[in-house]
Amino acid sequence: MTLRGLVRRFASALLTLLITVAINFFLLRVVKTDPVATMTRGRKVSAEKRAQLREQFGLDDGLVVQFVKYLKELAKGNLGYSFQTGQPVTHEIWSRTGPTVALIGISTILSAAIGIWLGIRSGWRPGSAFDRIATGTTMFFYSTSDAFFGLILAYVFVWELKWFPTGGILDPRSDNTGIAKLFEQLHHMALPATVLTIGYLGQYSLVMRASILETSREDFLTLARAKGARDDVVRRRHAVPNALLPSITLIALNIGYVLGGAIVVETLFTWPGLGLAFSRALGAQDFPMLQGLFIVSSASVIVMTLLADLLYTRLDPRVNLA
Repeated sequence: MTLRGLVRRFASALLTLLITVAINFFLLRVVKTDPVATMTRGRKVSAEKRAQLREQFGLDDGLVVQFVKYLKELAKGNLGYSFQTGQPVTHEIWSRTGPTVALIGISTILSAAIGIWLGIRSGWRPGSAFDRIATGTTMFFYSTSDAFFGLILAYVFVWELKWFPTGGILDPRSDNTGIAKLFEQLHHMALPATVLTIGYLGQYSLVMRASILETSREDFLTLARAKGARDDVVRRRHAVPNALLPSITLIALNIGYVLGGAIVVETLFTWPGLGLAFSRALGAQDFPMLQGLFIVSSASVIVMTLLADLLYTRLDPRVNLA
């Protein structure tokens, strides 16, 4: 890895982020809507108050002027104020980051661990009964809509069996603290985490299976067998470590999507994370909140993509970051 290559990757990541910020800003304003009208819908608000709100949020300025002001404030770490709540966007995002990181972080760890294990078993014995069942099942759920799968689970386990709460992160009437509060949160998290875990097993399983199949044809495995190593030793010590590289990269990239939230699942189960915040901000045409969520999500993906590139070159010396 050369210093020139490293600098170029950082510069490319920064340029990508700047382009994303610009596209994000102007794209939200392509649709001719009036956020003030949305904010005051159903309430008696005078024309003077509407004009005051438009001036407060800088909506009467031209797009270029708004964009320049936005960049200046963004450089200070100021993402503006939410049209819905009037609170700083940074505060609104920060207050919802914890639930999203917990939900998607746990589901990512579970789906990666289970999916990689399934991929190893399937790829090592391609065409076996285990391979056909595991690959078919994971691909079925991977191709199934999160909304449809979530509705099925909600109907069975919430409305019929009543094993789980209808949504949220805590019961509003609950006064639990400490460990009891943690278990209540896990109880509320169970169904949305299950939807995300099962729904994304396929991508890890398929990538790992393909990687194992490719690695199994390498000469060093034939040499290991020729030396008398048992089949499970060849798989564990030689095949899996070399086949893991694409899966590690996939995990690093998916971690970048954690802060983006799972919009459909969080909205379905009213999980108070970034996905639900995005859904509500979109319905209310809350430009500052949408911009802030887009920037946080994009920045996390860009950063984790950069780290994945650097990690890959570290784990595989054959890859040169020129």
